[in-house]
Amino acid sequence: MSKKRKNKKKMARMPTDTPPVSVTRRAIRNTGYSEAGASLRKGSLAAWTPVKSSPQSDIDANLGVLRGRSSDLVLGTPVASAAINTSRTNIVGSGLKVSPRPRYKMLGMTAEDAEAWSRKVKAEFALWADSTECDVLGRNNFYDMQDIAYMSYAIDGDAFALFKYRQGTALMPYSLRIQLIEAARVSNPQPTSVDGVLLPGSVSMLNTANGNRIINGVEVNDDGKVEAYYVCNRYLYDPTNLYKPREWVRVEARGRETGLPNILQVCHDERPEQYRGVPKLAPVLETIKQVGRYTNAELTAAIIKAYFTMFIKETALHDSTDGGISEMLGTQPELPSLDPNSIALGPGTINMLPQGYDVDSVDPQRSLSTFEPFVSELTKQIGASLGIPYEVLMKSFNSSYTASRAALLQAWSEFKMRRTWFSRDFCQPVYEAWLTEAIVRGRVEAPGFFDDPLIRRAWCNSEWFGPVMGVLDPVKEAESAQLRVLYGLSTREKEAAEMTGTSWDENIERLAIENKRLSDHSLPIYPGAGSDTSPDDDGNTQAPPPQTKGDT
Repeated sequence: MSKKRKNKKKMARMPTDTPPVSVTRRAIRNTGYSEAGASLRKGSLAAWTPVKSSPQSDIDANLGVLRGRSSDLVLGTPVASAAINTSRTNIVGSGLKVSPRPRYKMLGMTAEDAEAWSRKVKAEFALWADSTECDVLGRNNFYDMQDIAYMSYAIDGDAFALFKYRQGTALMPYSLRIQLIEAARVSNPQPTSVDGVLLPGSVSMLNTANGNRIINGVEVNDDGKVEAYYVCNRYLYDPTNLYKPREWVRVEARGRETGLPNILQVCHDERPEQYRGVPKLAPVLETIKQVGRYTNAELTAAIIKAYFTMFIKETALHDSTDGGISEMLGTQPELPSLDPNSIALGPGTINMLPQGYDVDSVDPQRSLSTFEPFVSELTKQIGASLGIPYEVLMKSFNSSYTASRAALLQAWSEFKMRRTWFSRDFCQPVYEAWLTEAIVRGRVEAPGFFDDPLIRRAWCNSEWFGPVMGVLDPVKEAESAQLRVLYGLSTREKEAAEMTGTSWDENIERLAIENKRLSDHSLPIYPGAGSDTSPDDDGNTQAPPPQTKGDT
């Protein structure tokens, strides 16, 4: 009994997850992923041993090749061009417009005062943004530069914008200027490279002046915080500008006294300690290239098939029944000369060939039955990887309303996310730098702007609106917007901006003018409306309430 009790106590003290003795006597090989995704014994996985390294080794060392291939595909492959242009059109379009939203309660303002301040700021910002004077080169206005910056960001992985200040003029009181820089010009000083492609050993270097690391043109301190960028005066590989020696300028990320940015990097990081962006097409470069090659091959085959090819061949001049006596005696006559220009193809054309010549035609038959489904399936995979459904990517809406709308909604989830990134990286910092100058110059009033960072943030708060999602059924979309406003899920201003890209305030003011003009001419304001839509004392008119299923 005592032995049994001791054994029971010993068993109670043993870990409950201890494998049986029979199992521990042999090697355990199937723990966790060892016989699943991490197996090195399965035939399908034994030769698959990739290694994940640092962002500098995985990304920066390959950026030169990725940028070149991405740019080449966008310039010469329809699928790649469609992916980038579709993204650009729906995210930036003709330009993201600012809508100032000061936190008026925190600033001690009324809603009416905040609205008046917003209209003033919007007008002042338009004075600067609508002019090409905001560009250092004097070529593009702010909205055009958005388009250029986004295209560079999508193709190269990141884009840069320098803040510069020039003397203002009578027509342009602001001195802020923006200079866009492509990703290739931000690099390590005097890198070791072959044809502009950075070698792995030249990705990272040391700044001997302060001990900071320089990673592919981005200087970081011991904490990994970005301190400065190195901008070259020309592209690393530029055969048209070889006479100009390469020089690098160190641009500090922020001003030492103001704290405002000196340079912006439009980029979206995907990994910790990543300092340079990856081209949008990087995951699908190989697939798009192969689809392009296959498309070109089928196109060439279709062109060849459209030709009617004929060959003229020589035949014997003597009768084959002579047993070849003339050939043995060396008396076989020579073939008469044939002028190729004397033969033509055309309706009602008769060609007389000399004796000894015959004609054979070639019918280049080729089946294209598998081309469309094969390319469509690959394009669907490309679109899924890029976050753009096939219907939106290829502009092909052949399904039902529900399926087409689902594709649009899925695409707009991607577009809205990237619009938020782009406005956060480029538009908002530029707006804040401009607003700071406008307040310094006294053209905009913002009490407490320089006294408290929290107050400054309240004045700088804004939203950015751009292109709106396409509407498949305007009636359903309008009813949905009405219900969202009715139940407090959205605002009239937001719905106006997203559905029509217009300002609700401007719409209301314009409607009041139009309604007043219609009433002055005794015309109904709404089609089919009766006397119940007559304007009030202020000239405003309310639309008749929409009928529901319970109305009669």
